[in-house]
Amino acid sequence: MTTLNVEESIFAIIAHGGNAKSLVYEGLEEAHKSNFIKAEEMIKQAHEELNLAHNTQTKLIQAEINGESIEKSLLMIHCQDHLMTAISEISLIEQMIKMIKRIHDLENK
Repeated sequence: MTTLNVEESIFAIIAHGGNAKSLVYEGLEEAHKSNFIKAEEMIKQAHEELNLAHNTQTKLIQAEINGESIEKSLLMIHCQDHLMTAISEISLIEQMIKMIKRIHDLENK
């Protein structure tokens, strides 16, 4: 893997992680409007983006395991931070949407 490919991978992780976070927040907004089907659709799309980021990360890890030198730069650290934040926020927002739906169901009994 060349340096250019590593940089492309880093930016792909950042982009897909950012897309995942944006989608999950859109899903949260839809849940606040009681659009739970749309919220679930946004969550699904967020997971698809997250999978793309995670697959790119896995390729970098595999390259390093196979003996390729992968530079540990501030940009690499940033993309890992971005990915971990996306994973955490998606998990938290999924639980928030469940709570919003439960409250909605209880209020509309």
